Amino acid sequence: MTIKYLKDVSVDGKKVLLRVDYNVPYDKQMSITDDTRITATVPTIQHCIDRKATIILVSHLGRPKGKPVPEMSLKPVARKLTEVLKREVKFIETPLGEKLKAEIDALPAGSIVLLENIRFYPGEEKNDKELGKQLASLCDVYVDDAFAAAHRGHSSNDAITQYVKECAAGFLLQDEIEYFKKAMEKPERPLGAIIGGAKVSSKLEALNNIIPKVNFIIIGGGMAFTFLKAKGMEVGKSILEEELVGTAKDIMKNAESKGVELLLPVDVVIAKAFENESPRQVVPVDKIPADSIGLDIGPESVKLFSKKIKSAKTVIWNGPMGAFEMPNFAAGTNQIAETIANSALLSIVGGGDSVTAVNQAGVSEKISYISTGGGAFLELLEGKKLPAIVALDK
Repeated sequence: MTIKYLKDVSVDGKKVLLRVDYNVPYDKQMSITDDTRITATVPTIQHCIDRKATIILVSHLGRPKGKPVPEMSLKPVARKLTEVLKREVKFIETPLGEKLKAEIDALPAGSIVLLENIRFYPGEEKNDKELGKQLASLCDVYVDDAFAAAHRGHSSNDAITQYVKECAAGFLLQDEIEYFKKAMEKPERPLGAIIGGAKVSSKLEALNNIIPKVNFIIIGGGMAFTFLKAKGMEVGKSILEEELVGTAKDIMKNAESKGVELLLPVDVVIAKAFENESPRQVVPVDKIPADSIGLDIGPESVKLFSKKIKSAKTVIWNGPMGAFEMPNFAAGTNQIAETIANSALLSIVGGGDSVTAVNQAGVSEKISYISTGGGAFLELLEGKKLPAIVALDK
């Protein structure tokens, strides 16, 4: 790839259109409940501030389907960003067009503005070239720092690059690219992947893509029961994709043929109902009662997985080990997070649930890199090229 990074581009005194991903959660009072995606862009913004650039921030929020939705306004984000940066971030509601361009051109050098939700425009998700051209007319330099949206080719991260001479990846996007390269292209081995979550179907492409690249794969979460079923075990009322049992067998055979160790749980925490207060019991994976649900990996599985993780030099984690959103079934996920955090290895965690898990376990500061992208991170694991990154590759 020949992507330019922000450090390679001059933004001194220029107008910089910075595509960020401020698709952040709100509560009923319209207060932001998690500002991780906002604070993650601060280094890129500060770099531009230090060089007296005028910064035009562009983001989406939610799925307004091409029309204004007041509840999806980015106005609260401008307020939050003003707090974070300790300097004014002006919120601009003026629609794209000559009036907005004149407003931008009249800004004092060094101003920071946030435009209204770009998905209020029907052309955004259609990757409309005219919309991309309108955005491009506002700036001298385009910088993309929105990895979490990189798997979508839209006007604000794809079409725009055709009309701006100088395009670059911001520091956040640079880290996402470079850390993934370290893990999957030239890793320090042994390289392990920990894949969890509810369903095999959502991780099928990722599993098939990483098998030739890793030394071992640990499988946990609800998806493990499809693999256990493929090994001839009964899984009770646990999550099961019956139609993928044959596929799970093929994945295990493929891993074996390539010398990749595939580890499954050896015991699980079961309950009669998918409820936090439901009485728990630990059983071997071949002893799951017909009326019970597997909701977490058991202590012996934690020991098995932890020993393997400690033997690695590089680990990628995507997906929890169980129903960790319920405190009584979070132990397995929390303990795996702690093992990764306390091991001498390069650790990369991606996917919304996995990121929540390391935060919940209180070990996020000990993880080498936490990806800001859910779908984008998974598509990289699947071996796909992300449209927004391809667009920067001049």
